Amino acid sequence: MVTAIVLLNAARGRVNEIAGVLAEMDGVTEVYSVGGHYDLVVIIRVHSNEALADLVTEHMQNLDGIESTETLIAFKAYSRHDLESMFSIGL
Repeated sequence: MVTAIVLLNAARGRVNEIAGVLAEMDGVTEVYSVGGHYDLVVIIRVHSNEALADLVTEHMQNLDGIESTETLIAFKAYSRHDLESMFSIGL
């Protein structure tokens, strides 16, 4: 499984529209509207690097209204649950 985080800037007034379209794409598991340097954070989970490349370059970047993206590929995932189990003393 390949996980990627895409940081995205949308055209003014189009954040909600673009978020809705992205949320419906296969491989996109979550879309967050955020404050700061980016408008949206998109979480992608796919089975291969090829599927990730196809989703990002063929589908996402062709959406009208997306001004820029930055894609981060996750090497390893840590969740609160994982961290709690690492430090558990077995109680």
